[in-house]
Amino acid sequence: MRYQKSEIEQFTHETLTDGFCILRGHFSSDKLKNWNERFQPLLATHIKREGHLKNRGAERYYVTLPFDAPFADEEIFADPDVLAIVENLVGADFTMVQLATDTPLLGSDYQEIHRDAPPLFPEWGRETPPFQLAVNFSLVDVTEENGPFETTRGTHVMSKEEGLRKIETGAVEIEPLLMKVGDVMIRDVRGLHRGTPNRTSEPRPMCVVGYSRRWLFRPEVSITIPRYVWENLSEQSRRMLRFNRVVESLADAPETEVYQAFAY
Repeated sequence: MRYQKSEIEQFTHETLTDGFCILRGHFSSDKLKNWNERFQPLLATHIKREGHLKNRGAERYYVTLPFDAPFADEEIFADPDVLAIVENLVGADFTMVQLATDTPLLGSDYQEIHRDAPPLFPEWGRETPPFQLAVNFSLVDVTEENGPFETTRGTHVMSKEEGLRKIETGAVEIEPLLMKVGDVMIRDVRGLHRGTPNRTSEPRPMCVVGYSRRWLFRPEVSITIPRYVWENLSEQSRRMLRFNRVVESLADAPETEVYQAFAY
């Protein structure tokens, strides 16, 4: 592990308080630049096949990554520092449920401010401890020009209505997060946020690895794992991925994205 226990606790505290933390320069930039090269033809195929759906807004595309080399990389999704923070936040025996990308292109626009999951118990009138996390890292440097993720601090523990009121009055700021290749953000998916326009000619792919509490199942997100990859995973990774489908070939994976509704 790169971080001491006290530092892991600090990252955990930041996420509980602000709704997110950022580990600067944590992943290999060379590895992620290779991911970007391998991702570009996947993006082109996705746009050709179902880009007309516009379900993330104009010129913004959600693409699940194939669970194969180079993306099925335990140095990324089973990074010990990240997993230590994840366990602190959502408990032991958590599951990995998502490996995907969100990419705005030139012509994209501001999304509506939203969260990525509804409250577990809306009738309760208050929020629960964390139950689902997104670990985000970009495949290119995120600048003010290429569509930075904009988020808020502390809205993950408010109702959506309260959070929106505080943003409207200026009591809560919505702020862009600029990230270098290799920076890693761990966030509570309930924090109010939005995508912003990419004003450059280069796509801005942001990867997301999703982790959930051991009892939470959201059928709209999933990973399809080819058997040869499954058989070479560590026991820890198999345990994290236990609720995902194992197939003989990635040809058995769904041809279209099933994660269409995303904003709550």
